[in-house]
Amino acid sequence: MTGEFLTQILILLAGSLLVLSLVRRIKLPPVLGYLVVGMLLGPHALGLVPNDESVRLLAEIGVVFLVFTLGLEFSLARMVAMKSEVLGIGGLQMLLCGGAFGGIAYAFGVQPGAAIVIGGALAMSSTAIVLRQLGDQLELARTHARLALGILLFQDLAFAPLLALATALASGDGEVPGPLWLLGLAGRAVIAMLVVLVLGRLLARPLFREITRHRSTETFTLTVLFVALGGAWATHQLGLSMALGGFLAGMLLAETEFRHQTEAVIKPFQDILLGVFFVSVGMLLDLRLLLGQLPLVLLVLVALLLVKTVIVALVVRQFVPNKRKALRTGIVVSMGGEFGFALLTLLLRGTVVDPEIVQALLTAIALSMLAGPLVIRYNKRIADRLLGYKPSGPSDVALETVATRDIARREHIIVCGFGRVGQNLARVLERRGFEFVALDSDAFRVRDARLAGEPVVYGDATHPEVLRALGLDQASVVVITFDEAETALRIVRTVRRLRADVPLFVRTDDDSRLDALLAAGATEVIPGTFETSLALASHVLLFLRVTPTEVLETTEEVRHQRYAILRSVFRRRSASLPDEAADQRQQQLYTVVLPPGAKAVDHSIQELGLDHGPVIVSAIRREGITGRDPAPDTRLREGDVLVLWGRPEDLEQVESRLLMG
Repeated sequence: MTGEFLTQILILLAGSLLVLSLVRRIKLPPVLGYLVVGMLLGPHALGLVPNDESVRLLAEIGVVFLVFTLGLEFSLARMVAMKSEVLGIGGLQMLLCGGAFGGIAYAFGVQPGAAIVIGGALAMSSTAIVLRQLGDQLELARTHARLALGILLFQDLAFAPLLALATALASGDGEVPGPLWLLGLAGRAVIAMLVVLVLGRLLARPLFREITRHRSTETFTLTVLFVALGGAWATHQLGLSMALGGFLAGMLLAETEFRHQTEAVIKPFQDILLGVFFVSVGMLLDLRLLLGQLPLVLLVLVALLLVKTVIVALVVRQFVPNKRKALRTGIVVSMGGEFGFALLTLLLRGTVVDPEIVQALLTAIALSMLAGPLVIRYNKRIADRLLGYKPSGPSDVALETVATRDIARREHIIVCGFGRVGQNLARVLERRGFEFVALDSDAFRVRDARLAGEPVVYGDATHPEVLRALGLDQASVVVITFDEAETALRIVRTVRRLRADVPLFVRTDDDSRLDALLAAGATEVIPGTFETSLALASHVLLFLRVTPTEVLETTEEVRHQRYAILRSVFRRRSASLPDEAADQRQQQLYTVVLPPGAKAVDHSIQELGLDHGPVIVSAIRREGITGRDPAPDTRLREGDVLVLWGRPEDLEQVESRLLMG
């Protein structure tokens, strides 16, 4: 059994590597590649990998990690601020779409209980595909993405009663359970939220503070995995979806100062298992059934996309006056979803619905999810075409990308690494009027920086193509600020292969690879610990009444000798968390987007108490324009992106105040 499972995983990995390489080459969404892998390797095509329980479990855990990460972005305060999107728009979408599809099924002779399940299944959208694709497009902070998120969250909540109903129908005679059954289900949902949020809130912060005190990355990662899977287990035990528990667990940690380090450690697990999920979805696509029932499947597919788009657009228009945003929201959530698969698969176990009808619905949903990444990618273009608008200008994200490329064509500075050191360097360069382009491999940091209007791109600086795209030929200086000396060394070698004359400054934490960096071609290497030691020594010497000239001569002599006098020290042997996680009290930048229901809207910075105190408003981004150091009487508007500066725990409290009051 173990050998068979290992063989299946190896086949999936090999197929994924091959197809994803082709998909990346032709610049299509990676989700599409995973779906194709599942379709080709699954039981309905080559039959190399069966869609068995072990694969489905891995896939479901991948979705848990995805919604866990989503929960990290949406604290309880933000959920309260988004109540109109979740309950209003999300509730109406589920009711109207489910009613429309269920009514059609009932008209074709399906029993009432099964018709309700079919309507709910077709009303569901793929949380995984929508969030992944919008995130890849850097659109998660846009209005249509926020509205789509509210719809998806309500769908996740609605999945629990629909799942229970489908289970009852599969084992019964097709009758709809009564009010007492619904009341019991609602009670279990309330208990789940209390267990995960209330009890977890009391324990999470002390637990993580104790864990970080040991400064062990392994222990921190294990704790994050325990919290994420523990939340999923709690809701599963209460008869609710595992995804709901993962989301609640993420919301729980969003209330703490550990959310950023949590995002970093969970991402590798999320990406791998989410890929397995998309592969498992592709396995459900039966090519033989598609060919045999092609007219019916295509009819269901077209009806699914059109009906959901129209209904969602009409619902959103009641809350948002902009027609384009309403239509883009409808297009984004028009596809089917993974929860719809789960509901329809349960109906196959019973006798209340003709299996051929269910198979046709499953195939139509799979096709919609196959087309989903492309539909989301071009949602703006499709909306403009349907509304008869002339091709509009590029989006804010596109404009920022173009602006970054324009900088890369002029004389500028390339900053590799946009952590604390890179950001501080950028502020100094900006103040003195020097243009720069920054590069970082942390997608969350890049997203926050782009929201704040910074010329930062996501990529790997060790790749020659990336450095060329950043305008290495026109760069006046290259600065490397990454913590890892090995990474810095690879970047230095890549830069020197492409351009030998550009000044190259490298910041490292210590002297472990100082000689190697200099030999590879670094102009200057600045070890952070040594410069801190020199700064401390300078202050002590000045206090001891050594003249400033002698202090300067001493520090310059040490630098001239490549810090030789400071390089013989006893080293620690214990591993530790990265600096930003080890010292949770470090100050940092953080962006908060104000949704329509936020309490801070129409209030000034002074009225909110942000003109003084532990958290300050570093900048406000409004309609694509960033204003630094805003005046205290600046009034905040819906959609503003606030760039805050402070300690993580203070930032969390201020975010709650901004969103909830």
